[in-house]
Amino acid sequence: MGKYFDLYHYWRSSCSWRLRWVLNIKNVQYNLIPINLLAGEHKNDEYKIKNPSSVVPTLKIKDNYFGESLAIIEYIDESFPEPPLMPKDSISRLKVKQLAYTISSGTQPLQNLSTQSYHSQRKEEQNRFACYWIEKGFYSYEKQIKSSNGFYSFGNTVSLADVCLIPQVYNAIRFGVDMDMFPKIFSVYNHCLEKDSCKKSHPDIYKP
Repeated sequence: MGKYFDLYHYWRSSCSWRLRWVLNIKNVQYNLIPINLLAGEHKNDEYKIKNPSSVVPTLKIKDNYFGESLAIIEYIDESFPEPPLMPKDSISRLKVKQLAYTISSGTQPLQNLSTQSYHSQRKEEQNRFACYWIEKGFYSYEKQIKSSNGFYSFGNTVSLADVCLIPQVYNAIRFGVDMDMFPKIFSVYNHCLEKDSCKKSHPDIYKP
């Protein structure tokens, strides 16, 4: 069987990792096309045609190109429903979405490379800025999952929340955030890293 999708990604992009992981969870075949953010490949005219926002990831579906990782993940989860990334009942789904958005809206965009560069050109100040927003988001996330009895963010099944969280923890460690402050998050992180689907999507595999 041929590849279903072309995924334009950057190896260390947390949003790209989300999609690699979800496609692996769903056992969907895909081609990986690297986009070097540090070399500015996302800003060239050819790529802007595919993604006017000039960001990664971009997923090619037939002759169409789509950005925004959570929108794409929703499409994949609907198109390939097993195993599901969301619980069945509406309140549980709301809880998982709240967790996912805590990272995807309230944390990750505030610590990414473009935001850091706009804030300051000094590396140490960029790092301090990133750590501030990551820790702020993690304090909220840790409180939200404190009462969870499962291995993951919501119960004993990997969900959309974990797909957003784990790449952010990878970034947090890279920036030097003290994960001892967030024991529940770090436990979820380590359990997720044991999953084959997560291992196969890990950024270190794709490091140039």
